[in-house]
Amino acid sequence: MASPLIELLRPHTTILLLAVGLDLIAGDPVYPLHPIRLVGRLLTGLESLLRRAGADGYGGGVALFFLLAAGSLAGVLAIVAGAARLHPTLGWIAQLFFVYSLLALGDLIRHVWRVEQALSGDSLDAARERIKALVGRDVDRMDAAACRRAAIESLSENLTDGFTSPLAWYVIGGLPGLVIFKVVSTMDSMVGYKTPRYLRFGWCGARLDDLMNYPAARATWLLIAAIAAMLPSCSGWKALVVGFRQHAVLLGPNSGWSEAATAGGIQRRLVGPIWMKGQLVTEVWIGDPADPPAESRADVTRSLALVTTTGLTATLVAAGIVALVF
Repeated sequence: MASPLIELLRPHTTILLLAVGLDLIAGDPVYPLHPIRLVGRLLTGLESLLRRAGADGYGGGVALFFLLAAGSLAGVLAIVAGAARLHPTLGWIAQLFFVYSLLALGDLIRHVWRVEQALSGDSLDAARERIKALVGRDVDRMDAAACRRAAIESLSENLTDGFTSPLAWYVIGGLPGLVIFKVVSTMDSMVGYKTPRYLRFGWCGARLDDLMNYPAARATWLLIAAIAAMLPSCSGWKALVVGFRQHAVLLGPNSGWSEAATAGGIQRRLVGPIWMKGQLVTEVWIGDPADPPAESRADVTRSLALVTTTGLTATLVAAGIVALVF
């Protein structure tokens, strides 16, 4: 029989469903002691220590992962175990808090909807300001259509690394698996750059992020296609074909699967001209060449319906697997 702590750390159907429900209803509050913010602060401190010790190459990046993972896991385990010692119910509440805090579908949906609300209110400037929370491109050159495309792109791309991947790692490894995934994701976002400073030091985080997102990215593509086949004004076949044929158009081995599948699913082209630091960096389009570019409120609401339904379906599949296995 599993020990009480092991029982608290393994995946649980009820915890999973409650966490996703809280995420969709309440979103992810911004506060200084948010678990991801704490991981980020620990990463910054460890990076400084490692660089001062001369470990600023590949070995330093590997050491950063092990130290950051160990520290993050130790903190989470201490909180869950401490809460359980006070009262068993508090242990379950602690796990629920962490699972809720480490899933990010609700906030993604809200950010996209805030952009659409601004555009529907004829406030392009407000939409440009709100789109800054989702993309890193020059917003001053973006018209309403470009803002909508950027919102849909961010929504579909982040479906994998913000929701379906952490969901999968929670099913595979329980709370520790979820924490490790978020540690790797945080490393990729903070040090996983191909710049002189991070090319070697950030390699470990970037490659681990690619590896840990690899299965979920492809499963999400298939799930998007299945859901698109059942939604009005969407195409499951296009989601399947465009996702398969065009996923490599976008950078990275994973992000293109859900984004290209969404373009095919909503039957609209995405991306188009993107400017960064005053330079045109791409004019590539993804989607069926016969489809028009995404540009309307209806395109945004259709993408929200597709991504939200895909996320909810992934949750039910994950909960079903946990229920059957455990």
